[in-house]
Amino acid sequence: MRVVRTVNVLLVNAAGALLLQERDEHAPRCPEQWGAPGGHVEDGESHEEAAYRELAEETGVVLPAGALALWREEVFTYTEEDRVAHYELWAGRADLTDADVSCHEGRQMTFVAPARIGTLDLWESARHFLPAFLASDAYASLAGRA
Repeated sequence: MRVVRTVNVLLVNAAGALLLQERDEHAPRCPEQWGAPGGHVEDGESHEEAAYRELAEETGVVLPAGALALWREEVFTYTEEDRVAHYELWAGRADLTDADVSCHEGRQMTFVAPARIGTLDLWESARHFLPAFLASDAYASLAGRA
């Protein structure tokens, strides 16, 4: 089985909310489910380069180099698909609101309060990674709760 290189961006705002995407009904994977912006790493591209590129492409948010830090790297095997992904999850803080974010992919791109994330229909990898991130020291630091 081929391993796909994948990246997600965990962007936290001043209120401690996390930027999430709701896919629309036309998405090839996980339609009408929620997760962090991101996608596949292109040939010749690093995971870090992909994190900044995917964030800009999907949200219009362009962050300066060094604004994101690697939070976790993991090979994730999907149970709902015949797919394995080498994930890197990059985290950072940006003092933005929904008004600063565009939705270039999916139904909506919005900052979601941590307490509400558990009520969303998350795609499988998001169900795995998001609770761990919200419980991490990295999240507490980015949210100003450390």
